[in-house]
Order: sequence, then C-alpha cells, then structure tokens
Amino acid sequence: MGLDDKIGNKGEGLGGKVKEGLGKATGDESLEAEGHKDQATSKLKDAGENVKDAFKGH
Repeated sequence: MGLDDKIGNKGEGLGGKVKEGLGKATGDESLEAEGHKDQATSKLKDAGENVKDAFKGH
C-alpha cells in the first residue's frame, strides 16, 4: 500500500466534500451526510496508512 492508496484516499475525501456541498446547496440531508461519511472514511484510511508508514521505518 503506498502512494496509490494515499491518492485514492485524498480523492475519496474530495468527493465527500463535493457531496456535502451539493447536499447543503440542494437541501438534501442524506447526500450531505454521505459526504461527511466519505470524508471520515478517507481520514481513517489516511491514519491507517500513516501507521503503516511509521512501522516501515522501524
């Protein structure tokens, strides 16, 4: 797992921000919530990648 995963995670987070913004703009609470969920998932995946990277160095 490397750079490709990190790029994918950033893309997922960005997509979540777009969904959240569209949800807010259109009043679609479920789309807004889905955007929040996508962003949270992206952050968790990033944290997992950071942990893996930390252990690679030791």
